[in-house]
Amino acid sequence: MSQSNQRNQAWLLASRPHGEPVKENFRLVEQPIPDVKDGQILLRTLYLSLDPYMRGRMDDSKSYAAPAELDQPMVGGTVSEVVESKHADFQQGDVVLAQSGWQSYAVSDGNSVAKLGDLPHPSWALGILGMPGFTAYMGLMDIGQPKQGETLVVAAATGPVGATVGQLGKLQGCHVVGVAGGEEKCRYAIEKLGFSACIDHHRDDFAEQLAAACPDGIDIYFENVGGKVFDAVFPLLNTAARVPVCGLVSGYSSRELPPGPDRTPQIMGGILKRRIRMQGFIIFQDYGDRYPEFLKAMTPLVEQQKIHYREHMIDGLENAPQAFFDMLKGKNFGKTVVKVAQ
Repeated sequence: MSQSNQRNQAWLLASRPHGEPVKENFRLVEQPIPDVKDGQILLRTLYLSLDPYMRGRMDDSKSYAAPAELDQPMVGGTVSEVVESKHADFQQGDVVLAQSGWQSYAVSDGNSVAKLGDLPHPSWALGILGMPGFTAYMGLMDIGQPKQGETLVVAAATGPVGATVGQLGKLQGCHVVGVAGGEEKCRYAIEKLGFSACIDHHRDDFAEQLAAACPDGIDIYFENVGGKVFDAVFPLLNTAARVPVCGLVSGYSSRELPPGPDRTPQIMGGILKRRIRMQGFIIFQDYGDRYPEFLKAMTPLVEQQKIHYREHMIDGLENAPQAFFDMLKGKNFGKTVVKVAQ
């Protein structure tokens, strides 16, 4: 086999984190590249996607997906090249979307592997034309149901989901207010993405600035952060507001409830009296059959540059853990992708 003089580099999940994940939760190993049997393909990872959901998969707790297994490669979506095929549906040289995880090679039986068409950049299949873009599109259009003149607020506004939500909202005629960490990200949201305003959540007067940017209240809040951003948004939600909930990254590493009074009655009362629709969703479980609809709608918007997209590209699989930690803390600027091979 042409890869016989190479090895498979892989980051294994060595232990489950207690609070924020650390480097010791992972272990880098080199293993033989597995042999390919009939009905299988050997995939070489070109790009690895790093996403907030991975933090939840590190825990051994009940969730919408099984936890990542200890002493196995950490889970993750990849753009990969077929380097050897004993499968009728794949040929050597095919570029595919797969779930190879944090490793340089993987063997697959072809399930959950999709051939990629002609993309300007293959890594976009992990972002704007993949899971994050799909999440933004269905969450906003199906749950958020934006209407001309409404106010849309989106947290993590320069991330791959938030940036797409905001730009789609602008195309629907919404007054779009972003929330991001730092002046540079806020400038980008306004000047490049076309948001009406963007508020830096690090500011001491964040809640006051958000209220000033939303003089008519908030009709749609796309929730992917939680924490103090939600605290500032909730009092501003209008009657019949819609809140698609796709993530709560600020609390993924929390091991206990935050201190303070129980605000559940206040929040539930607000949901009732203002008839707020708050709906969580898991994109491929809830909308998997509508992925072709998304691609048909999104692809021309990207090609015509009506939707702008930014990647935070990290070079080298050895840097994946640190890039993952940085992403969870909001230190990335755009969709975090690790370039594993040419």
